[in-house]
Amino acid sequence: MNGKRGNRFSRPVRVIIWLVCAVIILYVGVIGYVLIREKGVKSTVPAADSYDAIIVLGAQVLPDGTPNVQLAWRLDAAAEAYRNKKVPVVVCGAQGKDEPLPEAYAMKKYLTDRGVAEEDILTDPDSFNTRQNLQNAKELLKDKPEVRNVLVVTSDYHVARSLALAKDQGYEAVGLGSPCKPEYWLKNHGREALAWIKYWGVKYFHLPLE
Repeated sequence: MNGKRGNRFSRPVRVIIWLVCAVIILYVGVIGYVLIREKGVKSTVPAADSYDAIIVLGAQVLPDGTPNVQLAWRLDAAAEAYRNKKVPVVVCGAQGKDEPLPEAYAMKKYLTDRGVAEEDILTDPDSFNTRQNLQNAKELLKDKPEVRNVLVVTSDYHVARSLALAKDQGYEAVGLGSPCKPEYWLKNHGREALAWIKYWGVKYFHLPLE
């Protein structure tokens, strides 16, 4: 015997196994971070003096041109915040390949049907991710010097990263979270963990991930 009887795998294979295990542990840890940050998310409209504009982040539009359930919940929360304080509302979202129109246009119709004044709605039909959402919203609001604090409305698991991106754009921001459908809980939180890793990579390591 050569003393290597206990080594079932070669050194390169062992290294790969350790790396895979490390990645899995890191990923699970980031999901835990998402859950911790989510605990601080508010599901009720904040005080009127805490925001001067509302930014609603998009989600899927159905083939008939109406928002899916999670987007409708975001818009219902935004409409409630608007009734609490009539301020500019920015709706964000481009047209996906399986959507009949840009998300922002479907969002605008949904809000006007629920009493939000059309002249108070600004549309961003060009953004495909959260970073672009916040960048384009800032551009749309640049001619409104009274806007210093924004209320970002999105699904609960998505609020914390959205606020981080809003603050990167120079806003003082508060968040309002709408529910996540239970059957999509794992998918949404798993994707959000990956999105946080991407966010840190872009912000702190300037990785070309956009």
